Amino acid sequence: MVLLFIVPGLLASNMIAARWVNGAIPPVALAFWRWTGTLALLLVLVGGQLWAQRAALAREWPVLLLLGSLGMGLCGAPVYLAARMTTATNIGLIYAASPVMVAVLAALWWGERLSLIQAVGVAFSFVGVVAIITRGDLASLIRLDFNAGDALTVVASASWAVYSVVLRRHRSDLGNDARFAAIAAGGVLATAPFYGLELAFGDRMSIDWSTLGVIAFLALVPGYLGYALHSRLIDRLGASRASVMLYLIPLYNAGLATVLLGERLALFHLVGLILILGGVALANRVPRKQDQTG
Repeated sequence: MVLLFIVPGLLASNMIAARWVNGAIPPVALAFWRWTGTLALLLVLVGGQLWAQRAALAREWPVLLLLGSLGMGLCGAPVYLAARMTTATNIGLIYAASPVMVAVLAALWWGERLSLIQAVGVAFSFVGVVAIITRGDLASLIRLDFNAGDALTVVASASWAVYSVVLRRHRSDLGNDARFAAIAAGGVLATAPFYGLELAFGDRMSIDWSTLGVIAFLALVPGYLGYALHSRLIDRLGASRASVMLYLIPLYNAGLATVLLGERLALFHLVGLILILGGVALANRVPRKQDQTG
């Protein structure tokens, strides 16, 4: 299916845009206005559904707010702040380990058993992330000498993993689009106080066509289209088969960063990429019957 090759590019564009703005838009402002824009678009499309399902919204709002805080808050501003300190390539490669974190969290929280081969996959991915964070110099761990942007990306990646597990486990009476809109609203609400603090400290963005264009791009492309088409993939193929496209995101990200941002791949990037993708493939191996049920 062609969407398997389109969706990774849409999602990878978020990391590229974060690096592209190069600090011109403060990180919390970028996250807040990105999701405000996505929410505005969703309200036009599914506002009527949300009103018709307001009873379900009233019941589910605590979980929806949690999902918004995790998937749009902690997954947003930290990445944009990290982009000031590290490369888009590093951000994409570290994020590639998220599916492994999902498998580990599912094992810890719900007792989903990890097989030996899955445990090996977890170990491979962990070593791959460490290789990227340390730039191939493991002694930097002892010196505590590593990039703060990479550490922030690990936090955001872990938040995405928790978001994915909660989203998968929580049953909702809302339709997919209406639920997405409600989660986006939760993300805007969760981000708003931190945006206020950012403004209070004087970190403001200039309003011009360039900044407005970046925000509109993030709201539409990785925000609305990326999430919506990802959900459609899950509906059509099942969660396990759809997760294959996640393996392509770091490849797209590295390619786009090289072409558009002039970033260069180092040996530690390639080693980390091989270890992470191999680890993700092993850690997410599921029985054929489970894969068919999605």
